[in-house]
Amino acid sequence: MTCENAQQNIILAQYGELPDELQFPLEQHIAGCEDCRREWKALLALNEELALTPMQEPSPNLLAASRMRLDEALDAMPARSLSQSFFGSAFRWLGYVQGAPALTTLLLGAGFLGGNFIARYQVAHAPKLPTPVILSNSTNGAIASVSGIVQTPNSDLVQVNYNRLVPETVQGSLDDPQIRQLLMLGTKLATSNDVHANSVALLASECAAGHRCDADGTSEGATGIRTALLASLRNDKSPEVRLKALAGLQPYVAQDEHVRDAVLGALMHDKSADVRTQAVSMLEPVQGDSSVRQVLRTVSSQDANPAIRTASFQALQGAADIQ
Repeated sequence: MTCENAQQNIILAQYGELPDELQFPLEQHIAGCEDCRREWKALLALNEELALTPMQEPSPNLLAASRMRLDEALDAMPARSLSQSFFGSAFRWLGYVQGAPALTTLLLGAGFLGGNFIARYQVAHAPKLPTPVILSNSTNGAIASVSGIVQTPNSDLVQVNYNRLVPETVQGSLDDPQIRQLLMLGTKLATSNDVHANSVALLASECAAGHRCDADGTSEGATGIRTALLASLRNDKSPEVRLKALAGLQPYVAQDEHVRDAVLGALMHDKSADVRTQAVSMLEPVQGDSSVRQVLRTVSSQDANPAIRTASFQALQGAADIQ
């Protein structure tokens, strides 16, 4: 199936008019063609956006009252002005158009082409959905979201519920690469705040325990666990989640410059006093670093929170003792 045929069939499929014998070839083509897959997702997003705005039908009483008011207003109208004459001429011209089938057909064709152009423009500029992540076994399809995480008490066994075309479940050890990949997806594609928080907490516990918490990602190209925790520390709206991310990053403050910079950024700019206090305590192993001392010096003298100022000053004193 060519891309041109696929895009025509995509439109038919969106309206439920695609024959059954073309459904499977279309799915195969979309799975292997990035452009057509993007076209399919854009149409899905547009339909979902339109579905959020239901059409409101006026009540019969409202229609009747509106017609009566319109008749009264027409009876009370004064002599026609220049603008009214213009609009009257326009309506007469429309009457002439109705009497000329060829001209009417031409205008309808122009309107159809214009509407088709506008529709394509809206689809092209519609918000793009996140690119689905494909596991190593591509025959299983794409993962849409992570919907649930349950850890067996007193065990490293984790059950992760995730959604493809239909909800699915996988269960395995925290050391399993597939479980880790799903947990990282849970930090970005979770269906609820609880699922997101659980994903960050489990990844943080893995990092804190030093269990293969690398920053370079896996061989499949997924984002590394440490990188996912850095993103949660910088961007998550929940201070509890940011605290969990800090706890997971703590063992790497001394050896990873990116982690150190993220902790310094949290100390300078985070809105949570708890997060900033924990950031100060995490910087203890690197108090001798010049950039760390500069940030501690600034916070100890300028910060609005007296507790943060005191903690930063004490950390500076510790750095002086180290030197």
